[in-house]
Amino acid sequence: MGEHFQIIKLDATDSTNQYLKNLVVTKPLEDYTVVITPNQLKGRGQMGSQWQSEAGKNLTFSFLKKFDALRVEHQFNLNICASLTICEVLGLHGVPNLKVKWPNDIMSGSSKICGILIENMLRGRYVSYSIIGIGLNVNQTSFQNLEKASSLKSLVGKSFDLDDLLHDVMRQLKHHFSEIETKTVTQMLPAYERLLFRKDKPSTFKDNEGAVFMGFIRRIAPNGKLVVELEDSKIREFDLKQVTLLY
Repeated sequence: MGEHFQIIKLDATDSTNQYLKNLVVTKPLEDYTVVITPNQLKGRGQMGSQWQSEAGKNLTFSFLKKFDALRVEHQFNLNICASLTICEVLGLHGVPNLKVKWPNDIMSGSSKICGILIENMLRGRYVSYSIIGIGLNVNQTSFQNLEKASSLKSLVGKSFDLDDLLHDVMRQLKHHFSEIETKTVTQMLPAYERLLFRKDKPSTFKDNEGAVFMGFIRRIAPNGKLVVELEDSKIREFDLKQVTLLY
């Protein structure tokens, strides 16, 4: 598998995911087409949270992944592949104590260093293509009013070449995504659950009504929902819109 992938560089854009979403419907694009910008103006995390990025310091890009036969019920495999890729690449670069905060934040210790936003376009029971946005804090070292954020430079103590890092990430993504359509979520979950942030530790959650409750993350269901054991030993499944892990 060659290292070839098409890169579209933008000086600045509101959102690389949005740009790629608009582009893919106007012209044919190669698999793994990358849209990257040094200056993302309105990057958004899951559920509309704002992503703060200093121009030229971080890796903010999105890529297109087309599928022939990825069934909708296995779409959580996308989260698994993207998360494992980032953890593997960052681990090779010496970033310590990497974990995945469900569904798609990459943590080093208790600091967030990367957010992943996955948008799937469905065709019947299949995922036709996905647009996967990655925001990785690389050389930025000050994060105003984001006390839970950190960066590779802050953690490892050196600056990184963004182009080299992009190629490392894309190479590893290709490796993981090449087999995604042949595997069920159940087959892929163990590797993801080994990296799960706060698994089996008492944690605080907030539901979408704003109520705070305690529980233990036990596992991920094959549909991608978070399985939490509550105080009375009840087991509940939550999807992304229903719960936030506060720590």
